[in-house]
Amino acid sequence: MAIKIGPAGTNGDSLNKLKVLKELGLDAVEMEFVRGVQMSNELAGKIGEENKKHGLVISVHAPYYINLASEDKAKIEASKKRILDSCERGHHMGAKYIVFHAAYYGKLSLEDCFQIVLKSVVEMQEVIKKNGWDVVLCPETTGKASQFGDLDELIRLVKETGCGICIDFAHLEARYAKEYNYIDVVRKIKRIEHKTAHFSGIEYTTKGERKHIPTDLGKAKKLLDALKKEKVDITIICEAPDTWGDALKMKKLL
Repeated sequence: MAIKIGPAGTNGDSLNKLKVLKELGLDAVEMEFVRGVQMSNELAGKIGEENKKHGLVISVHAPYYINLASEDKAKIEASKKRILDSCERGHHMGAKYIVFHAAYYGKLSLEDCFQIVLKSVVEMQEVIKKNGWDVVLCPETTGKASQFGDLDELIRLVKETGCGICIDFAHLEARYAKEYNYIDVVRKIKRIEHKTAHFSGIEYTTKGERKHIPTDLGKAKKLLDALKKEKVDITIICEAPDTWGDALKMKKLL
């Protein structure tokens, strides 16, 4: 069994920070394209080559500006392009999982939104296959009831498309306004082949997520205990404000 832990982001200079992360004893890193895909394929390739020395698990977070269920078809196409641009860079740097927040329900029924997202995921998978990119789309559980990303609907999406999943445990707590039972979640996802995770503290209201806050190590221990008990292999990316510091705390806890 392997639980790998790392931070969201490299705090700049991604190429040279891989060595630092490895020396600190961390196992993974998520490259953050959340404000837009600014990295070139050339730099992504250099990161991939450098990481062959260090063996970190790299994932990519696609831009926030995504809504695969928008009423505006142009926004859907722009959303798909942002995800596919992330996939292309991810392929060149050796990242397997491309994480994104898929959609908003808007005026759609849950089922209509699901079918629209499913269609876009299948279309993107066809582009990924055509280009020979070795990546897997991983829509993420989301922290507001207005967003597509309930755990059960994402598990259904995995079953119907073969995509992966990113389980953001803080988002689940915010979405349902309660601390989730970690063992229940772990049992639901343990047989999914392609999975990655996010963890941090979370501040929320009745409307859902407000912001990430420092990691609650008591909750982190409950999650790690559940993963160990169920013998689940997974990478956990820490999204707390101090991503590196809290990732190290979680690694020590593990």
